[in-house]
Amino acid sequence: MASQMGFLAGEPCNPHRLIIVEGIIGSGKSTTMRFIAKRLQDAGRAAVPIHERTDPHPVRATDELEHWFEPWRDATPQNLADRALARWSAFVDDTQTDTPIRILDGQLFHGDLTHLLLMEADRALISGYIQNLAKVIAPLNPFVLYLWQEDVEEAIRTVCAERGPEWVDYQINWKLAAPYCVRRGFVGLDGLISLYREYRRLTDDLFSELPLTKLAIENSRRDWPTYNTQILRELGLPTE
Repeated sequence: MASQMGFLAGEPCNPHRLIIVEGIIGSGKSTTMRFIAKRLQDAGRAAVPIHERTDPHPVRATDELEHWFEPWRDATPQNLADRALARWSAFVDDTQTDTPIRILDGQLFHGDLTHLLLMEADRALISGYIQNLAKVIAPLNPFVLYLWQEDVEEAIRTVCAERGPEWVDYQINWKLAAPYCVRRGFVGLDGLISLYREYRRLTDDLFSELPLTKLAIENSRRDWPTYNTQILRELGLPTE
């Protein structure tokens, strides 16, 4: 996956006002989000990290639903996509008049798009949603960092081993109860792995089509010093 250059050098005329860190569960999104925010702050730039668990969340459309973790009970895929775009539009309006750079843990893919997949939204709807979302956030000159792993099964088994059986059961009981997984007969840990293989294929394609400044890093080796240096260079930030 190719990278595309973006960010600061001295006083940029069009700096990134939004940075989004994407990847499957356990790929390092939250840690990387906090790292970027800290290095921006160290460089004298106001930056606000926004974790996926922030409640209420500024862009997550399912917050408005009664069954936020099972949106298929309250909304159609089109309805959820429309809600999400409206939330993002309001977020952009607010951010354009404020100073800090927002660094998001997911929410371009990981978040409402995940729910659209679980709700069995068709590919045309999902693709159209992401293209429309890219247009909505374009005024913020966003930078998208995509953390990916060549072997999805190994990545999922690793994070499950690290986070323990209670977390694994939570993921399985929630996500595999969704229409997409039920129709395909996904069960247990193997079912969760199958879901994320399909999710990764989808997000790989969506990422490749994004008309935004972006960088993809295959991080299976967990060589974070190397990855962090690459990220800082892409953002024009000091590497020391």
